[in-house]
Amino acid sequence: MPGYEATGWQGIGATRNTPPEIIDRLHKEINDCLDDPKVKARIVELGYLVFKTSQTEFSSFVGESIEKWAKVIRAANIKAE
Repeated sequence: MPGYEATGWQGIGATRNTPPEIIDRLHKEINDCLDDPKVKARIVELGYLVFKTSQTEFSSFVGESIEKWAKVIRAANIKAE
C-alpha cells in the first residue's frame, strides 16, 4: 500500500480494569529492566531497537497503530476467515 511502512514492535499491556498502582509498578519495573545494560545489549543482539515511552505515549502509539492498520484493512477489503 503506497505511503505505508510496516514495522514490528512489542510491548506489554494489561487489561482495562487493572488497578493504576499495578500499571505504575509494571511500567517502572519494565523500564528499569530496559535500563539494564545486559538486557539492552541482548535486545539489540536480537535485532531490536530499545525504546521506552511513558504510559500515555505507549497508549497513543497503540491507538495510532490500530487506526493505521484499520485503514489498510478497509482499503484492501480484508475479511476475517
